[in-house]
Amino acid sequence: MLNGKQMHERLSNGFRGRARSVINVNSTAIEIPRQWYNLVADLAIKPLPPLHPKTFEPVKPEDLSPLFAYELIKQEVTYERFIDIPEEVIDVYRLWRPTPLIRAKRLEKLLDTPARIYYKYEGVSPAGSHKPNTAVPQVYYNAQQGVKNVVTETGAGQWGSSLAFACSLFGLGCEVWQVRASYYQKPYRKLMMQTWGAKVHPSPSDITQAGRKILQMDPSSPGSLGIAISEAVEIAAANDDTKYCLGSVLNHVLLHQTVIGEECIRQMEAIGETPDLIIGCTGGGSNFAGLSFPFIREKLKGKINPVIRAVEPAACPSLTKGVYAYDFGDTAGMTPLMKMHTLGHDFIPDPIHAGGLRYHGMAPLISHVHELGFMEAISIPQTECFQGAIRFARSEGIIPAPEPTHAIAATIQEAVRCRESGESKVILMAMCGHGHFDLASYEKYLQGSLVDLSFEEEKIKESLAKVPQVQA
Repeated sequence: MLNGKQMHERLSNGFRGRARSVINVNSTAIEIPRQWYNLVADLAIKPLPPLHPKTFEPVKPEDLSPLFAYELIKQEVTYERFIDIPEEVIDVYRLWRPTPLIRAKRLEKLLDTPARIYYKYEGVSPAGSHKPNTAVPQVYYNAQQGVKNVVTETGAGQWGSSLAFACSLFGLGCEVWQVRASYYQKPYRKLMMQTWGAKVHPSPSDITQAGRKILQMDPSSPGSLGIAISEAVEIAAANDDTKYCLGSVLNHVLLHQTVIGEECIRQMEAIGETPDLIIGCTGGGSNFAGLSFPFIREKLKGKINPVIRAVEPAACPSLTKGVYAYDFGDTAGMTPLMKMHTLGHDFIPDPIHAGGLRYHGMAPLISHVHELGFMEAISIPQTECFQGAIRFARSEGIIPAPEPTHAIAATIQEAVRCRESGESKVILMAMCGHGHFDLASYEKYLQGSLVDLSFEEEKIKESLAKVPQVQA
């Protein structure tokens, strides 16, 4: 007879039996990490600071206080290597963590590859993605400070639904600006947010000055994450009882997501495997950083030497086609300027179905790590991604969200190369969420109406011309 703790471990580590080929839960119980990991502490060359949007001087903590909770500001600027996770946050994490590490044996067989493919699956959270890993601590710290309401942006709705979920647990009001293209493509994400008590607006909206300005220029604007950020920031800055929460890009967000990689290192060790290649999709970068940063730490120590590969949409390729420069994090120019790979803050990507990846810039810390040579980046068009998603769903059983289909496509590319070369590489992939609310995208692909949307060189040149000229 199993006691309560043993039963929890069996369910969590075994994903209800699905991952038993990966981890023997009876002898190797993986605990939830007690600390988040801060990669900045281990970098000999530190990233450049964000700059004030008006003075272009380095941002001070007090400059951020109108928008963010104090503890989050401290985490944003800290050089400490590890940050203790509050017990109240761990208690919520226990609803779904640890998340399973699964070997994709059926996909390996389908591809006839000698590669061993593993994926760290974050779709078991209440919101169906990795986003609650940071939504819960962000809302917790705001609640501790006495904040009454939080506002945010969301693309596909995974972040917005995660923040709404967290707010429902800690009793805060939640207001979300969802990118207009995704607001109509993914109506059930909106309903999910509303079920957890959030107010949801399509962005651009006529509620804010930033939104009205965009609508005046283009009444049919599909929106972008940059525009939605501008709207949420505007509301937070104007209301003393309201703070802003961000689902990606910033250091404290990436910090919270490292629970993924910390768990995964222990899971890989438990089965005696070491990854040769780590793959994750990138939009703002939180899912990718969450898995890869703890492994980069081990790489810096000389313990392992995996290739770390980011995969972004061909229609929004900030790492592979953008410039590394100071730029605003939002379209209206209200946020601090960050040194990052950017396509220009007023670049509005085509409405691809991976709505969570439609952001003009990359997380500054990921951009910095890329510049230091610790990782590489590629881009893949969405039809190849959905082709990979179908193969994954029909072999592994999980229907992935459009965002991680980019990681799946890149994994399949590498597995095929292994088949041709005979190499038995260990490939570790970030599977950041399920696609149960993205089935309209799959319908378009299966009907043959999904097309590749690529950026226009002229459009990017025009946008990059508006990037502020700042001497770093």
